[in-house]
Amino acid sequence: MKGNLLFNLVFGAVGFVLTLLISMGNNLFMTSLIRGLISFVIWFLLAFLLRWVWGVVSVPEAEQEAAAEQERGARFDVTTPDESDELNDLLTPKPASVQEDGGGFTPLNPPKLVSAKDPEELAKAVRHLSEK
Repeated sequence: MKGNLLFNLVFGAVGFVLTLLISMGNNLFMTSLIRGLISFVIWFLLAFLLRWVWGVVSVPEAEQEAAAEQERGARFDVTTPDESDELNDLLTPKPASVQEDGGGFTPLNPPKLVSAKDPEELAKAVRHLSEK
């Protein structure tokens, strides 16, 4: 930030005086004084903001490059290796001689679940369970 605290104090004092003079016509002196003090604080903080913006905008290009040069090596940039050849190999179809082990499609044939019980015994078991 460029400048010093005197700039902020002058900026705050200007805000205080302006607010005090404008407020005196419509308010009591104490109300005007309190509002003037509040405006002093606000204008003082606005001066800090103004000085910061001015410092950022007015930095010469050479200083920005020097600052960037000082930061070089402070961060760790990671790049992944180029794997496009491996990806292309995975996506291209393989010749028929290589695919012999997984040749054709065979559907799954699960065993059929067949009950060997007599249907009357099953009905008797269901009746017994439904009575409870």
